[in-house]
Amino acid sequence: MSMSDVLYIVVPCYNEEEVLPETSRRLKEKMEALVAAGTVSEGSRILFVNDGSQDRTWEIISALHAADPVFSGVDLTRNRGHQNALLAGLMTAKDRCDMAISMDADLQDDVDAVDKMIEEYHAGCDIVYGVRSSRKKDTFFKRFTAEGFYRVMNLLGAETVFNHADYRLMSRRALEGLSQFKEANLFLRGMVPMIGYRSGTVEYERGERFAGESKYPLKKMLAFAMEGITSLSVKPLRMITGLGALIFLIAAVMLAYSVYRWAVGDTVLGWASLMCSVWAIGGLILLSLGVIGEYIGKIYLETKGRPRFLIREVLDDEG
Repeated sequence: MSMSDVLYIVVPCYNEEEVLPETSRRLKEKMEALVAAGTVSEGSRILFVNDGSQDRTWEIISALHAADPVFSGVDLTRNRGHQNALLAGLMTAKDRCDMAISMDADLQDDVDAVDKMIEEYHAGCDIVYGVRSSRKKDTFFKRFTAEGFYRVMNLLGAETVFNHADYRLMSRRALEGLSQFKEANLFLRGMVPMIGYRSGTVEYERGERFAGESKYPLKKMLAFAMEGITSLSVKPLRMITGLGALIFLIAAVMLAYSVYRWAVGDTVLGWASLMCSVWAIGGLILLSLGVIGEYIGKIYLETKGRPRFLIREVLDDEG
């Protein structure tokens, strides 16, 4: 790995007109410092991916590119969601770079961690995960739900890197590996560890979002967790099987108990326990059908083989 490898910083953007001027300024400063130090090649680029924004995001990206070739852009035909937009950027960068770093447009991820990531890359790592060193700045509720998110994911078989979002470095070889994953239901935090290759981690302090609103409220986080679990693991289906076996066992015990009561001549059983059983089993059946339905929906989308993203335009002056 030469010391003048081409770096692409991939930044998915959805309605980010408020943060782009500041984000582009900070990223340009960082890129210029890396080039000046000889850490990366002059052909390195900052690649913004417009995920069907409804504001002036693409106008700003086009203006940045026109003013300075260090800025590149990818314009998707419509909004496809963060994970698809990120994949579109990584796959666009794949044939143009030696390594790519993905990060969010709000720059809550510490830009200075890029230097350490590149050091790990030069030390032989194909994938370097940016991991939050602490969540002290988060509210108790945010910290509790976020850490619970990672624990539940791992418990249900979706192996992820604890306290790691989508701030990571991937070598060209790792990107080639990622391109061979063809699923339509994307959960990159779980897919990237499946690639294998040597990996490392870099700790950083996550800052405050300096403008705009968070794109991940609690409702979206729960949907994201469900997407990840059902995309990466069949453990919930196995849990339904276990639950069915447990209920069958309880039913057998209740049957034996009923026979015993009948044998001793006491056949008046409680109405409350019967109603509780009916409601509990009814609820479990509906929950189980919901989980199975989630998987069937995934299969339905996978079998259609629809494209994960369509690109309208790419702005890039390769160095």
